[in-house]
Amino acid sequence: QVHLVESGGGLVQAGGSLRLSCAASGRSLSTYSMGWFRQAPGKERQFVAVISGRGVTIKYTDPVKGRFTITRDNAKNTVYLQMNSLKPDDTAVYYCAGDMRNFAGTSISDYDSWGQGTQVTISS
Repeated sequence: QVHLVESGGGLVQAGGSLRLSCAASGRSLSTYSMGWFRQAPGKERQFVAVISGRGVTIKYTDPVKGRFTITRDNAKNTVYLQMNSLKPDDTAVYYCAGDMRNFAGTSISDYDSWGQGTQVTISS
C-alpha cells in the first residue's frame, strides 16, 4: 500500500475554485490509478474522478464534468483535483485513493489505499 495525504480543502463561496492535492509516500504512484471520491454528510462515499497511471484514461462523474480536472505529476508523486465553478452541492469530505492494479475504476472496491480526507465547504 501507499500512504496518501490530501490537502487543499477549505471554505469558499459558490462559483469559486479550489485545488486539492494528494501526496503519496512509500511507493511510486506512476503505476497506480488514482481516484478522488467525496462523501457529503449523511450520504455514501461517491466517485468523483480517476486518472490512470500514465494519465491515458480519465473519467469523471457527470455532476463535475466541465468543472473539475484531475491531473497527476508522477515526478512529484502527487495527484491534483482542480475544482472550478464550485456549488454548495460540492460540499463534502474529499478523499484520494490509489489502485495498484491500475484499473481506473469508479467503485470504492477498486481501490486499496486511501487518504484521510480533506473538507471542502461551499457557501451559497
